[in-house]
Amino acid sequence: MKEDLLALVPELALLAAAVAGLLTGSWLPRRRQWIVAALAAAACVTGVGATAGASGRARTVFSGTFAVDTATHAGRLIVLLSLLLVCGMSAARMRRDRREAEYYVLLLLTGAGALAMIGAADLLMLFAGYLLASVPAYALAGFAKDDAGTEAALKYYLMGALLGTVMLAGVAALYGAGHATLYAVLRTGLPAAPHALVAAGLVAVLAGLLFKAGGVPAHFWVPDVADGATAPIAAYVTTLPKIGALIAAHRFLHQALPSGVDWPLLVAVLAAASMTLGNLAAFFQTSVKRLLAYSAISQVGYLLMAVAVATRSDLARPALLFYLAAYALTNLGAFAVVAALPRARAIADYRGLARHRPGLAAVLVVCLLGLVGTPPTGVFLGKLGVFSAAMDGGYAWLAVLAVVNTVASLFYYLRWLTPLFRPAPLSPRIGWRSWPAGVAYVAGTLSLALGVAGGAVLPFLQGRDFR
Repeated sequence: MKEDLLALVPELALLAAAVAGLLTGSWLPRRRQWIVAALAAAACVTGVGATAGASGRARTVFSGTFAVDTATHAGRLIVLLSLLLVCGMSAARMRRDRREAEYYVLLLLTGAGALAMIGAADLLMLFAGYLLASVPAYALAGFAKDDAGTEAALKYYLMGALLGTVMLAGVAALYGAGHATLYAVLRTGLPAAPHALVAAGLVAVLAGLLFKAGGVPAHFWVPDVADGATAPIAAYVTTLPKIGALIAAHRFLHQALPSGVDWPLLVAVLAAASMTLGNLAAFFQTSVKRLLAYSAISQVGYLLMAVAVATRSDLARPALLFYLAAYALTNLGAFAVVAALPRARAIADYRGLARHRPGLAAVLVVCLLGLVGTPPTGVFLGKLGVFSAAMDGGYAWLAVLAVVNTVASLFYYLRWLTPLFRPAPLSPRIGWRSWPAGVAYVAGTLSLALGVAGGAVLPFLQGRDFR
């Protein structure tokens, strides 16, 4: 057994910070619990540094259960930077809260779960990451302990428990079919297994991953949780779980399933359903958090296009990783604006924002048009790469449908942007928070920078996965 702990520095940094934060937070006075927040930020920075300095050689560790390759490194960077932004977004709201330490500990644990899913090369490792990413998130959804948060946490938990059980049944079915849980062994063992058993296991495992990603038909929790939770947690649940789930889905389908299993059409149909239903449901939303939640569902559809052609196009994985990075920055930027204006819950509350808060208005314009896929934002290059991969993989109809949905999505984003420029006084009741505003500026700037520097970033995503 190759126990190379240095290969797991980012994951260990988050877990060590969570344990240290829980212990120190139990003894620190309330006015000094910000130390746990600083500890969480330091763990994220440590993980980013370790990932940036890691070897590019693809390999597995711990008896082949965890893969360290290009997808793992890219996923780590996206998750850790996103987690850092969520921590910054939360600073103003959580400062001197009596459960401030516990909040950051839960964030660290869910982040570690997402990292575990990203590198999982074994079904049991994948399910362990699913649980670690899910259970603390249920507590975060209801962290405010108000009626909306409690309802959100309950819906999140019930959906997660149901689909987690389904996913575990799928793991058992695939183990029975292939007599192993390691992806590399399953790839050689599944061709001789009964097709019905393999199909049942595949669908069940995908159900759990779709829950984490927020894709159809496991999407019902997304708008309610995003609307009921606080803005930073809404930003978290619509961003970080997607990163872990979609990279895990790509790795599972690409590395564990043999070429004889016809799964690409299933994923393509799920992609088409997610992008279309998400867009249709967002058209007439007036709550900004629900609008962004349905937008997140539609974005899953675009991202699933790359998963659908994972074995059919060499463009799929780089496009998926780049799109995930661009989406994470852009979505977090939009939610950071929402967090900076805590009482502006409806689209109408943003009237006059361009006059009174021009910086935040500019970030919102960049992020919302970025979610559409407007150049020169990073999502534009991500969508271009995903559409190209779909065409290259033989799914031209899916690419055409994605273009139609992209054009249609412009309608509801513009419904939010139009009030910003109306000559109306900004309501004094909506409030103002500086920390989320700072995060919004950083995320909006990085989203633009990623689009401009996309040509320099994409070559780093071309490395081979472990297989």
